[in-house]
Amino acid sequence: MAQDYEQMIQQILQAAMQYNNAPAAAPAAPAAAAPAPAQGALGDIPVGISNRHIHLSQQDLDALFGPGYELTKIKDLKQPGQYACKETLTICGPKGALEKVRVLGPLRKATQVEVLLGDSFKLGVKPPTKMSGDLAGTPGVTLVGPKGSVQLSEGVIVAQRHIHMTAAEAAQYGVHDGQIVSIEFDGPRCGILGNVAIRAGEGHSLECHVDTEEANALAITSSTTFKLIK
Repeated sequence: MAQDYEQMIQQILQAAMQYNNAPAAAPAAPAAAAPAPAQGALGDIPVGISNRHIHLSQQDLDALFGPGYELTKIKDLKQPGQYACKETLTICGPKGALEKVRVLGPLRKATQVEVLLGDSFKLGVKPPTKMSGDLAGTPGVTLVGPKGSVQLSEGVIVAQRHIHMTAAEAAQYGVHDGQIVSIEFDGPRCGILGNVAIRAGEGHSLECHVDTEEANALAITSSTTFKLIK
């Protein structure tokens, strides 16, 4: 028995020596570095939320506020040269009116009234969804100011959602002026908006424009990010 016990002790000692002399395991390879984020991701484009507003011609400004009247700027907007004015007007349609609608500057060749889709039911008009400046075939309304009123034969639209950018930025994002894309928003009321026009060229500053109805539907704020779907 003593001999068997001694042999067992020797086997245990030999096994321990072999374990201690074994080469150390190679260190684990470092984890691969995370890929760098893509430069100029569309989520970096700021979102501008537009309410109903009015752009006036010189002729209509004179009729509504008096000859020689000049608009009073209260705040610059994101797009170069664009600004919100102190002045407001009342929009009157066949069924109802919208009061205290903001005027935006500068003056334009033709007066343009941009309303929300819900406003059209209150006013009793059926404005098409169009890009700014495309007024052919649009309905008219009456504008009422402190010094007079103007009956428009056309000029009322629901603004088509769009993204402003320079030509260089359009090349960076792989889009071109006039292209129609979709944008996908995250968040508690996430969703996709289609029929988004690219407006690229001089005089544009990087910004996505949606109206307040679209923003409310998807819980969009000025800090909401999105991605482009071409």
